[in-house]
Amino acid sequence: MDNLRGAALMVLSMAFFATEDVFVKIVTQRVPLGEVLVLLGGLGAIVFGLLAQMRGHSALSPLFFHPVILIRNLGELVGTTCFVVGLMILPLGLLSALLQANPLFVNLGAILFLGMSVGWRRWLAIGIGVVGVIVILRPGMDSFRVEALLGLGAAIGLAVRDVATRRLPNGVHPLQTSSWGFAMGLISGTVLLVVGEPAVLPTATDSAIIVTATVLGMVGYYTLTRAMQIGDVPAVTPFRYTRLVFAILFAFFVFSEVPDGYTIFGAGLIVSAGLYTILREARLHRAERRALSASPVRPG
Repeated sequence: MDNLRGAALMVLSMAFFATEDVFVKIVTQRVPLGEVLVLLGGLGAIVFGLLAQMRGHSALSPLFFHPVILIRNLGELVGTTCFVVGLMILPLGLLSALLQANPLFVNLGAILFLGMSVGWRRWLAIGIGVVGVIVILRPGMDSFRVEALLGLGAAIGLAVRDVATRRLPNGVHPLQTSSWGFAMGLISGTVLLVVGEPAVLPTATDSAIIVTATVLGMVGYYTLTRAMQIGDVPAVTPFRYTRLVFAILFAFFVFSEVPDGYTIFGAGLIVSAGLYTILREARLHRAERRALSASPVRPG
């Protein structure tokens, strides 16, 4: 395993995703959100579908209707829609801070639905992360913004996707799930176009921004996958939180947004709880490997 390269690729992946967010936030000020989702989702679904076909895995496989795939795609649909709608109406730093709760919800989902056994320390970390979310949202206070719940919806929806991914049926290729994931954007965008603003003819500049955002998202996905392939998962996963750093920098320099103290403090709680969970899992994993290597080998 090459953890240094894996960490570098993870940071690069988060930079791609954060840059994609900036382009989407910019273009949705001029092009209807539903249209942006249709174009982003359609382009991504087609490209990943063609790549899957070249590897001998059709995106039109009946596996699409497997219950676990349907749950995964539903999570993708809800999470992506909440996130993109949030990009249009929320400060980038606030939305990105709430998205960092995703790994904590993934752990909670694994405990509740995958039978993962954890001790009181892991439960405490999840609780601290939830407190961080509450601090950011500030329910009951004058500064509470109900639209900020979109960030929470994005974190939970994508957590459903990630938990379901751990139970994918045999024979499903990552390129297929990528194509299906982008197709969920196509579906939600179509619904938004029907019930909301009608489509418009985007300018050449806006078309270029949408294509660029799609490419950034796809390259981000590829580098994320490579990072997880060439590095130990516990070693490279903590670098996912660099997305928040990029988001805050972009929010300041591109949109002149400065996160308030509540957002910074809440994000700190969420990231700290997530990092503790990841690092503790890594320690336990190393301890298990040492125990296995130290056990005597008995002849069969």
